[in-house]
Amino acid sequence: MMTKAMADTILVNGDIVTMDPLLPRATALAVRDGKILAIGGDDDIADLKGPLTQVINAGGRMVLPGMQDTHIHLQDSGYQYSAMADLTGAVTHDALLDRLSDFAAGHDGEWVLGVAYDTGAFSEANLSRADLDRAVPDRPCHILSADLHSSCLNTAGCTALGLTRDTPDPDNGLFARDAKGEPTGMLHESAMDWAHNRMPPVTDDDYVNGIAEAQALCHRNGLTGVIDPRVTERHARVYQRMVKGGSLRLRVGGAGLVLPELSVEDNVAGLVSMRETYSGGLFHLHSAKFFLDGVFENRTAAMIDGYQDAAGGNYPLMFDPDHLNALCVAFDALRFQIHMHVIGDYAARAGLDGVEAALRANGAWPSLHQLTHVECVHPADIGRFAELGAVANMQCLWARNAPTVTKVAVPMTGADRSADIYPFGALIDAGATTTLSSDWGVSSLNPFEIMEVAMTRQKVGQPDDPPFHPEHRLTREDALKGYTVNAAAAAWRPETGRLSRHTAADLIVIDRDILTCDTYEIGATEVLLTLFAGTEVHRSERFNG
Repeated sequence: MMTKAMADTILVNGDIVTMDPLLPRATALAVRDGKILAIGGDDDIADLKGPLTQVINAGGRMVLPGMQDTHIHLQDSGYQYSAMADLTGAVTHDALLDRLSDFAAGHDGEWVLGVAYDTGAFSEANLSRADLDRAVPDRPCHILSADLHSSCLNTAGCTALGLTRDTPDPDNGLFARDAKGEPTGMLHESAMDWAHNRMPPVTDDDYVNGIAEAQALCHRNGLTGVIDPRVTERHARVYQRMVKGGSLRLRVGGAGLVLPELSVEDNVAGLVSMRETYSGGLFHLHSAKFFLDGVFENRTAAMIDGYQDAAGGNYPLMFDPDHLNALCVAFDALRFQIHMHVIGDYAARAGLDGVEAALRANGAWPSLHQLTHVECVHPADIGRFAELGAVANMQCLWARNAPTVTKVAVPMTGADRSADIYPFGALIDAGATTTLSSDWGVSSLNPFEIMEVAMTRQKVGQPDDPPFHPEHRLTREDALKGYTVNAAAAAWRPETGRLSRHTAADLIVIDRDILTCDTYEIGATEVLLTLFAGTEVHRSERFNG
């Protein structure tokens, strides 16, 4: 006679939203060996309680699958926020420089580093090395913009790196210069890589410490799985080190960086080698990452009809279209997912063209290739997402009346096309599969704040804030799917994203019913408990279940 397996953990008295259409709601579940053993009513799992079983009483609160962020710079931003001055919210010169000088006074490193200066407040028009010299006159200083597409050096930093008027711009990058041709200290796109490669190296231990802090932040916000969308050999090496050491407690998918200056053969060889060498366990490199353009804020977004503001101009696609299509075909054939950064409508169109080329060459398979950001999409391309099976990976927190939108993107796109900026509702209406994500550390990784803005197109908790094109609002159900079942599918994790028998026991208990509460209160949701593979990784002081 077989002995019935007892549960390691039982959760009872919950309002469980399973995201499983066969059993949409439940009140209890049982966990064994990191997976859900049974789910249903409290009575259904009562006989799975053994003498060593932990019992969690959810107190009638809502229980959801663990959230998954399909575009988050976990390793880089984890390191940056653990080792640099946090410039978030410093929107005046005095505030920015005070933050830097205070940080410099408390840190005696060779360089003074900062992260997340506001691109709506600062650009090459009003930020230069002369400004940073006021805060840090005696050591090299380098600060990163919030969108991570620009940065600024002080004079000592320019000198340390050898940046002079004779330094040529790198491919897909720019050094801002004054009227005399002298570098102002502002760097855009690959010019930042030029600087990074000449700065003192960061150790793997530093990155591990940063990931540990970022991982804890994810757990506090209910995230149990992510995709890191810019992975190099160093990223893969550090993640796999944590897997082997048992310290990685997130499911991490990796998108290996594809470089436009390399041939198809060299790009493919590099990513295949990384996939074979480092993938396994909780880290899986499964995607190829393309940057097709930059951002509106530094005028590197690629537009079909150019910029419509007074300055005009445009920025070229970062990949030759034929090269891009050949790369897409090659990676698709080797069963890599494609993960493309697209901001301008030309970048979005080129990305869709690449997916279409792969589909025609290799046939259909459940790749769920992703176009991320999709800040501006031409109306003629909206329906192509569903037609091609491409995922729109959306950062909905940005889709509101913020300076980066109203003062930058709208004038550059043209006021008559402002409805094409963050057209998330139109993509869903046209049948596209969509995910919600944060792009942290560009902005908050809190999924509840992001879901609220997706539903309101307004600032978090501010019903009187004028909405930005409210016709593109998402429903609660679509927003929740974007962080659960859709995100799990896009991350190639079929064992996650829902709570049903044999799925991973990744789940959260939250302090309110986000399907019925006031929409403007969703962003204030607190995660009371997070289980990862059945193990508690976060518990709020407010939760005593």
